[in-house]
Amino acid sequence: MKGENRHQSRRYRVLIVEDDFRIARINQAMVEQHAAFEVVGSCRDGRQALAWLQQHPHDADLALFDVYLPDVEGLSLLWEARRICRHLDIVMVTAAKEVDTVEEALRAGVFDFLIKPVQAVRMQAMLDRYVQRRNMGRLRREISQEQLDEVLTSALPEIRARTLPKGVDPLSLDTFLQALSQANEALTASDLAERTGTSRSTARRYLEYLVGTGQAVVAPAYGEVGRPQRLYQLKPNQ
Repeated sequence: MKGENRHQSRRYRVLIVEDDFRIARINQAMVEQHAAFEVVGSCRDGRQALAWLQQHPHDADLALFDVYLPDVEGLSLLWEARRICRHLDIVMVTAAKEVDTVEEALRAGVFDFLIKPVQAVRMQAMLDRYVQRRNMGRLRREISQEQLDEVLTSALPEIRARTLPKGVDPLSLDTFLQALSQANEALTASDLAERTGTSRSTARRYLEYLVGTGQAVVAPAYGEVGRPQRLYQLKPNQ
């Protein structure tokens, strides 16, 4: 798998809190596809999660919290977990897209916010960013302003949202960037839409944004019938 050799020296421990056991298994499988991560616990509700954290306060590095649990109102589990384990990094996973929920989670210092159904490529992008941030913290005793800005931008997507145009959000942008980086060949908007689970028009909008910002290049490809297609790929070192 891509990145296996880079991350074998450090495995990060993950706690999954999800009331639907099927989704919990899917999330666990996606997490453990990444060589740098292992799932060390799985809880079905807030009571179990808090008991686990109290019994194992130093046994998890990262937690995936479902926003809606049968015994938890709103983001109360997030705030309580913060009180018990200040070192714990948290990713919220939810079917909701309410702005208030996202804003409160960001104020609590969550590392990321994933919308159900979570796409595997989006999960891997989040895990890659997590490793990058942790490695930077471990390997550098001093950090420049530019390096700090890079870390904060990765950890807090809303910072980038202030500078992105309308219709382009930072979380989706990361998903498209990851899909392009994993492709072995140039992709059409339809190809990218299929890989990311989005519409062709959405994929085309993000692709054109990446071209406009110099992060990707585009070239026409002529098929046997019809108009030429536009093929996109990241520039080298993107």
